[in-house]
Amino acid sequence: MHFALSQEQDMLVDTVRKFVETELYPHEDLVEKTDDIPAELAAQVRTKALELGLYAVNMPAELGGGGLGTFDTTLMERELGRASYGLQMLVARPSNILRGCVDGQVEEYLLPSIRGERHDCLAMTEPDAGSDVRSMRTFARRDGDDFVINGTKHFISHADMADFVILCAATGELPGGKRSISCFLVDFDTPGLTRRRGPKCVSHRGYHQCELIFEDCRVPARNLLGELDKGFDLMGQWLGSTRLQVATTSVGRGQRVLEMATQWAATRKQFGQTIGKFQGTGFKLADMKTELEAAELLTLRAAWKDDQGTMTDTDAAMAKVFASEALARVTDNALQIFGGMGLMDELPIERFWRDARVERIWDGTSEIQRHIISRAMLRPYEA
Repeated sequence: MHFALSQEQDMLVDTVRKFVETELYPHEDLVEKTDDIPAELAAQVRTKALELGLYAVNMPAELGGGGLGTFDTTLMERELGRASYGLQMLVARPSNILRGCVDGQVEEYLLPSIRGERHDCLAMTEPDAGSDVRSMRTFARRDGDDFVINGTKHFISHADMADFVILCAATGELPGGKRSISCFLVDFDTPGLTRRRGPKCVSHRGYHQCELIFEDCRVPARNLLGELDKGFDLMGQWLGSTRLQVATTSVGRGQRVLEMATQWAATRKQFGQTIGKFQGTGFKLADMKTELEAAELLTLRAAWKDDQGTMTDTDAAMAKVFASEALARVTDNALQIFGGMGLMDELPIERFWRDARVERIWDGTSEIQRHIISRAMLRPYEA
């Protein structure tokens, strides 16, 4: 593994960093205060991202995407991760599951998503099926040329800004009470589908989650994404990429927080000297930097291995759990360094602190990541 960046990669990082600082940072306070992203602002950000070639970079170049590999995409997402989540996610990286589109699905869903004309979200989580996705109750029953879907999904990120949902639903029964799963492409104007905002979340204002209710929602069989009863495999592909995304955006946000905390410690004076000279503060900064460096190396290694076709679930899990937990410690230490000012909304420190909390929960909790890692370690010894 060789992580020295090429000239092209340096240019990518510089371009994205400038975009984040000029197009996203100025709007963070508005989003934080209103918990909303105005439609005109969303369109402005997307247009600029399209002009710079930053949109759909994870999609194949032959289809109009950026054609970047996982490592280069990770470099870009690290820089985007420095900004408010609601704003940085406007620079869409369409779900990798959409690469499974075939025939008419390509023209109807995949290509418009790459061009920025349509926007997807993914519905997996249910009130009674979070980490245990095999227990989902939303069921799709075959009825002639259609599937009839009934059930409820919740915590569906940015569904309020999406045109269609990639729905994971049960389509069969398995031994032990578990269910086989399939994926469907469902437009939000489909009769029988209701979308409503979910409860307000303490993390990531402006980036909303929704509840989706399916009541005899009839979806054409041609909208089945991938093979029937093989949706669990597609979900695994999506989770691998999103866990890596959580890791790299955690690193980017942590680096921004560390820069602010370092500057504060170098200029804030107490007892006749800058507070960074006190070991209680200086050692915190040292730990923060060390943890972020380690998190970044774990993340870059996983991304590099993905480009080689050798990344495992364990690689993504280790990057996700370590980076998200490092971000929690970094933001907490930063708040302590800023003292009382860290809790005031005059500075973004308290926002970073709040936003960090969800990273250890969504896209697989820290407990699930540790389960994945330990299970892989023990498997060779199982009879």
